[in-house]
Amino acid sequence: MVLGAVCNWFKCSYHIGARVKASNHKFICTGGPVAHNTLGTYDIFMSDIDPKSLIRIAHNDGVEGTATPLDLGARVRALRKAQNWTLEQAASQAGLARSTLSKIENGQMSPTYEALKKLAVGLKISVPQLFTPPSQEQVNGRMVSTRSGQGSEKITTTYEHNMLAEALSTKKMLPYRTRVRARSMDDFDGWVRHDGEEFLYVLTGHIQLITEFYEPVALTRGDSAYYDASMGHNVISTSADDATVLWVTSLV
Repeated sequence: MVLGAVCNWFKCSYHIGARVKASNHKFICTGGPVAHNTLGTYDIFMSDIDPKSLIRIAHNDGVEGTATPLDLGARVRALRKAQNWTLEQAASQAGLARSTLSKIENGQMSPTYEALKKLAVGLKISVPQLFTPPSQEQVNGRMVSTRSGQGSEKITTTYEHNMLAEALSTKKMLPYRTRVRARSMDDFDGWVRHDGEEFLYVLTGHIQLITEFYEPVALTRGDSAYYDASMGHNVISTSADDATVLWVTSLV
């Protein structure tokens, strides 16, 4: 059975262009190529021999990478424990025999699709969530503080940046406090643009946020803006004194 753009059974994006075959109520999903699929093509395999779900990613450049296999049994066990349920309680919620649920959790059997549906309903999630690993189970607990005036200075003709949280490496966000020296677009050598998204919060003074796709926006103390940083954007001070802003830029 060949599905269309989205798998009608699993309703998940990684089944785009997939072929699904039913054999004794066990489902084996083998992916097919998808033209111009910018997210890549994802193949998922389930069989009686190996109950684990293996996701293979075919990138646009043709290079294949293999993601860490998802252990369905471990996933079900983790979801059950997140509810603080015993095997008996979870089996009762799902309408399955305790022995069946135990075998699924221990990788001793591949559940039928009907059993997967019952599990999902019992665990109060969707079927695709059974095959979606948690984003990150480990808590890193990273933290750093920056005292006023301690951040390093990055000075340009238009901005004076005071970098924050520099002690943390591999950050996902770049925070910095900026004194806006620019007073007109003539102070810039064209548009400022870069990858990622950006959040701006006005600390003092008045500014004008100028972008290439929108009308200029006047902002004052306490105002903020969030925008696509790949769009040309410049900020100028319009108050008597140079305005100061807090910028947070995503790192991609």
